[in-house]
Formats: sequence, C-alpha cells, structure tokens
Amino acid sequence: MAEIKDPENTVIIELKDGSVVIELLPDVAPQHSERMKELARAGKYDNVAFHRVIDGFMAQTGDVEHGNMEAASFNLRRAGTGGSDLPDLPAEFSRLPHDRGTLGAARSQNPNSANSQFFINFKDNHFLNGQYTVYGRVISGMEHVDRILRGEPAANPDRMISVKVAADV
Repeated sequence: MAEIKDPENTVIIELKDGSVVIELLPDVAPQHSERMKELARAGKYDNVAFHRVIDGFMAQTGDVEHGNMEAASFNLRRAGTGGSDLPDLPAEFSRLPHDRGTLGAARSQNPNSANSQFFINFKDNHFLNGQYTVYGRVISGMEHVDRILRGEPAANPDRMISVKVAADV
C-alpha cells in the first residue's frame, strides 16, 4: 500500500481484489472532497455497485440511493440515476487533467449536479478536462480498479465492499 501523507484526506476503498487508496484533493475541490468523506464516514458507499464500467474509459459508482441493493433486487434500469439525500454540489472545475487513476465527479447535463457518484479513469481522458470536477487520484491499487467487471451495468456488478477515511482506520 502507498504511503499515506494526509490520512484525513485519503480514502481506502476495499474491492474484491484488494485495497484502492485514493488521495483526495481538498485544495482543488474542497466541497467534493468533503462530500466523499462525509458519505464514507456514514457508511453510505459500502456495498455500492459499479453500475457503469466501460473498457478503456472509466468505472463509475457511488449511487448510494440505488447501488447498494442486493443482487436479486438490483434494479438495472435505475442504477446510476440516484444520489444521496444531501444537496447537489457546484462544479469545482480546475486545470487538473483527467489522467489515468484520477477521480472525477459524475453528474447530469447540469454542471452543478454532482452529488455522490464518481468515476475512476482507466486511461487519460483529457476530453473531459474542464467539464467534470477532478477531486482525487489513485495512489495505490489501480491494478484492482483495472479488474472491475465491465458493463452498464454488468448483470452481477462488482461493488465497493467498504469505503473508509484513512484517519478513521
């Protein structure tokens, strides 16, 4: 595992293949970083499915409204349409590029509609620059992200087993 320099702004996501360590960027996107920590501390991301995973592009998760249902009741039509019970966040666009391993805030067509959903880029996706908030980067465990089951969503999608703020572990 990577050296964690700022435990309060580091998130550890447990996947089926191992831990993914994400360094949040509160200096760049303070509201998005804070939201991720708030939802992680409340256990809202635990067992949430990766509902949109596109090979050569990204893995999207974080639908805390619909994404943590058991496989038998997982609603494929509604996956990815929900957020949290917290208000949407304003865009925090920056000059940071959407490089491989960066964390981006998923949103609707409205730039100020990000809530709980996020994606991890499988490769450099610079066409997203300036259109989606970058608020973290994988510092360890990208090989586990690369093994997430592909699909929109997959019939039995991979899930985030747990998401914790490193300061709390």
